[in-house]
Amino acid sequence: MSDEQRSREDTEAPRQRGQGPERLWAPWRIAYFTEPQPEECIFCTLPAEGPEADARNLILGRFEHCYVILNRYPYNNGHLMVVPYHHTSSILELEPEERDQLLEVAGVCTRALEEGLDAQGFNIGFNLGRAAGAGIAGHIHLHVVPRWRGDTNFMPVLGDVKVLSESLEDTWERLHPAFEAARGEGE
Repeated sequence: MSDEQRSREDTEAPRQRGQGPERLWAPWRIAYFTEPQPEECIFCTLPAEGPEADARNLILGRFEHCYVILNRYPYNNGHLMVVPYHHTSSILELEPEERDQLLEVAGVCTRALEEGLDAQGFNIGFNLGRAAGAGIAGHIHLHVVPRWRGDTNFMPVLGDVKVLSESLEDTWERLHPAFEAARGEGE
């Protein structure tokens, strides 16, 4: 199917009102919620290890008020999180410049994922509180999940298996240069 046919198909069959949200199933993530969690906040301890540990810790880029890290329990390849250095569970406790930079860096993430992984769309959002699905409820973070047409198939829905086509380390290698370039542009 050509890009033109795909584009036409997208516009000819829009999602109808009242059909409910598109589902992004991730049943393999339950292990994350049932495993014991570390005592310390990993969103505070990982960046404190310094830039020399960024590849090991999957930190893609550091900015003035926040950093970008690959999710170790991704919904999709390239699932990123934008994390403020400020340890808080509330958006309201962030300073305006911290909130602004979270969204600005989310834009950097979408550009990097479009260029590096050919992402076709994104789910972007916060899970505020354990009841909302926050795995680390004490430290706010913004999820940027790349999406591709047809990325949810029978494997996770029926087989309880998610196929990730690339290791986290290889994804880090592909995306890291885009964050280095973005940081350089901001200086």
